[in-house]
Amino acid sequence: MCLGEPLKICHMPSERLDVVIIGAGHNGLTCACYLAAAGLKVRVVERRAVVGGAAVTEEFHPGFRNSTASYTVSLLNPKVIRDLHLAEHGLRVVERPFSNFVPLPDGRSLRFGGDLASTQAEVAKFSARDAERLPAYYARLDRLAEQLKQWVLQAPPELGGPFVVEGWRDLVAGAKLLLQFGRLPREGQRDLIDVFTKSAGDWLDSWFESEPLKGVLGWDSVVGNYASPYAPGSAYVLLHHCFGEVNGNPGKWGHAIGGMGAITQAMAAEARARGVQITVDAPVARVRVEGGSAVGVELESGEVLHARAVASNVNPKLLYQRLLPPTNLPAEFVEAIGRYKCGSGSFRMNVALSELPDFRAAPGTRAQPHHGSGIVFDASLPYMDRAWHDAEAHGCSAQPIVEMLIPSVVDDTLTPRGLHVASLFCQHFGPEADWSELKPVAIERIFDVVNAHCPNFRASLLGYRALSPRDLEDEFGLIGGDIFHGQLSLDQLFSMRPVMGYARYRGPLKGLYHCGSGAHPGGGVTGAPGHNAAQEILRDLR
Repeated sequence: MCLGEPLKICHMPSERLDVVIIGAGHNGLTCACYLAAAGLKVRVVERRAVVGGAAVTEEFHPGFRNSTASYTVSLLNPKVIRDLHLAEHGLRVVERPFSNFVPLPDGRSLRFGGDLASTQAEVAKFSARDAERLPAYYARLDRLAEQLKQWVLQAPPELGGPFVVEGWRDLVAGAKLLLQFGRLPREGQRDLIDVFTKSAGDWLDSWFESEPLKGVLGWDSVVGNYASPYAPGSAYVLLHHCFGEVNGNPGKWGHAIGGMGAITQAMAAEARARGVQITVDAPVARVRVEGGSAVGVELESGEVLHARAVASNVNPKLLYQRLLPPTNLPAEFVEAIGRYKCGSGSFRMNVALSELPDFRAAPGTRAQPHHGSGIVFDASLPYMDRAWHDAEAHGCSAQPIVEMLIPSVVDDTLTPRGLHVASLFCQHFGPEADWSELKPVAIERIFDVVNAHCPNFRASLLGYRALSPRDLEDEFGLIGGDIFHGQLSLDQLFSMRPVMGYARYRGPLKGLYHCGSGAHPGGGVTGAPGHNAAQEILRDLR
């Protein structure tokens, strides 16, 4: 207490840090680990009571735990896994038996994404031609993914200035990019241009004829993307989800034992082992600016943290519209951030179940391989297109797109014995809709979609937690409920992420950096933005 001011809490001046990081999500923790490994003094401050950001595991119904927001593993970069010793800290990821199970209204189903031969046999039930073309499609997609994966752990060239690029580093990076493009065969060059400019629907229609196949492939184009699969640029979102791997197997998806929080708990353990201070229940009130430089942060508690640099792991709109006054920023930058697009149209639910879903297309409540896959209901491009148009017109799809995962079939740490938990990740729901009114409607429509294929679903429901786009913003700071910290559109990718002129992880103030998914290469639980930002911070501070 201050003498003569008995009601005022005094905060002693804090020791000067090298870097303070806003947000203990997976990218913030990744960035902290790399900085601390280089000998920097780092502190991470987190608004919530637990580390992990949107990659957390929490109890949502008595005795039932599950990943709260992000819900599946593939994009987590293998270099980050190795460098941060995540396996040594207990992280274990179990691969799905096959990628997706698609139950159809007519009682048929598609089991997709196992080995090539079994996948072709499944696809052949709908189209022999599509089954025959599948290997060529995979080869073209893999070639594109390999080209773009080369830039996942590299800063993109900074665009701007009289010579298009800002400096020598950017000129070299731009030249390298052009050389890589030039080495592609002509059809590969066309494919690369197509994937950034065309819709996923047009891309898939040019390859295949069967709706179940196009639907399961097209699902990746609308995950976290509030758009029709026929929206230009949605083909890139499809490709973005092809960058991953599980346990060294490219293109696969898996479950982290213990939920997504197991990833961030392992990262936090490594960060602490490297000397990083992590403080939870510590919301930031503002970034402190002196002489045009970011010099630390002030917490809502009144505590001031002084640092040589500030790295933000929050959505760029949150950083620049809530934590910094516009008077501290260039007018052109304020305008550009105002136009930065957020809103993924996602609705997230966890449900506690007394028994496994009993599918009309694959009967039985004993665990079968399809229960361990990503279950996409009614997958077709026209269905997904209607869902988006519905949401645009009414705020909520009449028949939402729903993917269900049931992690309890491979992870008995999440539920009481014999019971189950499922994740429901759903599209499309208007980011700007009035969710105080629409939320109950959306929940019932999601349940209707699942129950139409699994007649025991409603009867087996013990409890649930639902997160609308507004809830995702309030709980996790995902502006507009955007799971990617900003849409993955052409004008917000690579050298334009978050805005052109600020792509090398540096903000418009000296000492201010972007280390979250609002920076290249964008969203998903990857660790890549945190890794890359750390390299740029070290370049400046060493």
